[in-house]
Amino acid sequence: MTTPALLPLSGRRIPTLSPGASSFPHHRATLRLSEKFILLLILSAFITLCFGAFFFLPDNSKHKRFDLGLEDVLIPHIDTPKEGKHASGQMMKHAWDSYRQYGWGHNELKPIAKKGHSTNIFGSSQLGATIVDAVDTLYIMGLHEEFKDGQEWIEQNLDFSVNAEVSVFEVNIRFIGGLLAAYYLSGQEVFKLKAVQLAEKLLPAFNTPTGIPWAMVNLKSGVGRNWGWASAGSSILAEFGTLHMEFVHLTYLTGNPAYYQKVMHIRKLLAKMDRPNGLYPNYLNPRTGRWGQHHTSVGGLGDSFYEYLLKAWLMSDKTDTEARKTYDDAIEAIERHLIRKSNGGLTFIGEWKNGHLERKMGHLACFAGGMFALGADGSPDDKAGHYLQLGAEIAHTCHESYDRTVLKLGPEAFKFDSGLEAVAVRQNEKYYILRPEVIETYWYMWRFTHDPKYRQWGWEAAQAIDKYCRVSGGFSGVKDVYSSNPTYDDVQQSFFLAETLKYLYLLFSSDDLLPLENWVFNTEAHPLPVLHLGNITLPGSEPAQR
Repeated sequence: MTTPALLPLSGRRIPTLSPGASSFPHHRATLRLSEKFILLLILSAFITLCFGAFFFLPDNSKHKRFDLGLEDVLIPHIDTPKEGKHASGQMMKHAWDSYRQYGWGHNELKPIAKKGHSTNIFGSSQLGATIVDAVDTLYIMGLHEEFKDGQEWIEQNLDFSVNAEVSVFEVNIRFIGGLLAAYYLSGQEVFKLKAVQLAEKLLPAFNTPTGIPWAMVNLKSGVGRNWGWASAGSSILAEFGTLHMEFVHLTYLTGNPAYYQKVMHIRKLLAKMDRPNGLYPNYLNPRTGRWGQHHTSVGGLGDSFYEYLLKAWLMSDKTDTEARKTYDDAIEAIERHLIRKSNGGLTFIGEWKNGHLERKMGHLACFAGGMFALGADGSPDDKAGHYLQLGAEIAHTCHESYDRTVLKLGPEAFKFDSGLEAVAVRQNEKYYILRPEVIETYWYMWRFTHDPKYRQWGWEAAQAIDKYCRVSGGFSGVKDVYSSNPTYDDVQQSFFLAETLKYLYLLFSSDDLLPLENWVFNTEAHPLPVLHLGNITLPGSEPAQR
């Protein structure tokens, strides 16, 4: 395993004498013994002084390695943590104010056209996705007036009795996750009430022969279906596998066992199935209970399934040992079959397709560096150091994918073949849509190592986003990170406010803001508290095994 390069060390130079030169004049050999003794004393004192000066002079490399200000590395005379917090807060304010002015109540914003935007994941209705996704970030950043505006809109306008077909996964992680986090942070009952109202609307999606939910459900009729593009009518691993955290909290808050039972049924079904090479394929048919095509990814379609196995264990106060064991087994198979080192020494996570490893990594898979670090403590066979190192290597690779572009922003996917490493090849993989995964990994790596390079890298990303994605009406994704004259996609994603800016803010904040022993972040960066259940069991659950 190679360690990602640390900040450059300033070399030390040991003074040497030129050949033939002497530090003392020649003396006659007729010196008396006492004179020789005095001379020896002077000589030894001089040597001691030289070596002492060498070893105890201030070492610039140490200053750079441990000085959290990073003044020398980044911008002169700037305290980077303070500046980083301020900058991410200002970016959040610009994104929110722009949405407030031009897209209020719409799901998202078109910051160049300066009007509302919606995608099929939220159906045709105006559900204010950006408001629900962003309120906890506003609260954490201390933007109290903005938070109050968001809360008022949710209280008065957020209505789920609409004829809209929505993504079960997206609505769960953004809406239910966002509402639950806002409730736990602020204590305002309206957030809990709305989360439960919406959750009831999602339950009909589980009415399938296997209990594996449909990808989409109509909030009014309860009719569900799967994406037309999915393999043979399958449901997606990352979608039905990314419900556990929110649904357990719903049972905890309401006493209704249905939520807990739905997600535990999914886990039990998966535990019984054969897994090719120990890997979980991305597609599962909810009618037949059979896998679709054998495609495995830690990026899109697979990613947050693995994340939620680990986080189920963390959220249970480490009592859900079944979740931890499932995670450990899955990661072992991933490491054996998907993780490779490139010729240039970069560790990457490829994708398994029909018995073949595709040497390509998606921006979405960059979250895994943080996941490996988060799961290091508690890993089997004393491999904590190994997984923290693996997290550092993934972080390094993903930073390289940013650093090798013109805009210093990461492409959607990047390859490791034909001599190209951490670079996008196809035009449709060169875009950046304000994604958070790389900054997310920087934050986790910072929390676990306090290596200042992660703050440096986060600051680089923040500056690049502010320089190339900021427009007068908000923030937009760009279509080509390798072009010095990029064009915009004209979408300010709700996850930019929920995740990207929140992780940036946390990266430059102290560890006692949302400490990881008390909070677990859902895949949309919504913090949910660890449930210290002790001997209490959730309705419908079996007693926790410690």
